[in-house]
Amino acid sequence: MHEPDARDGRINVVGSHDALRSHLEDFFQGHQIDCVPGVAGPIGERIPDFRIFRVGPGPRFNGWAYVSSGCSTVTSADGHGLEFVLTARTDDWQHLESVTMNAYYHAGPPHYRLDHGHVVPIGRPWFADSACDRYVISLLYPFGPDFEVCAWEGGHARILWLLPITPAERDLIMDAGLEAFEALMEEKHVDYTDPRRQSVV
Repeated sequence: MHEPDARDGRINVVGSHDALRSHLEDFFQGHQIDCVPGVAGPIGERIPDFRIFRVGPGPRFNGWAYVSSGCSTVTSADGHGLEFVLTARTDDWQHLESVTMNAYYHAGPPHYRLDHGHVVPIGRPWFADSACDRYVISLLYPFGPDFEVCAWEGGHARILWLLPITPAERDLIMDAGLEAFEALMEEKHVDYTDPRRQSVV
């Protein structure tokens, strides 16, 4: 396992995995949490220790959450890195694939790095016949600020939301900004876990 190295600023893999699991267990008390490998493929070339924490339904959230673990170990700067969470109504292999693909992209060359407000094409419908075919990287407002940051000795990760959106919603974000889109989502009480939800635009 990789230990902290002041020369490259990378994060301790063991510390980050353990801290993230503990963070999720504290936040999702009463939920089952499994640590599963990402979908087989080239992800191991960029993030050798990549994992996904899969959180089942429970008292805090009546859906599924998939949280990447390992992105922050290979893309960190001064101990700060990003991880990503995808929420869904049902448990499915495609959600594991989506998180894995996003992590692979993020861990590529530096100009591929993702951050708050970025839009990421999926290359297929998010799930089933959903009109959503891309993600906007946002804050997971329904979970609140306590979920967003996972810290441990020598580092921390910010957990950002992969929120599925439609092409029209992407255009709104590009034209009016992410806050305008988020305001519409809240105003219309959108069920963001529903793959067949209507576009807010």
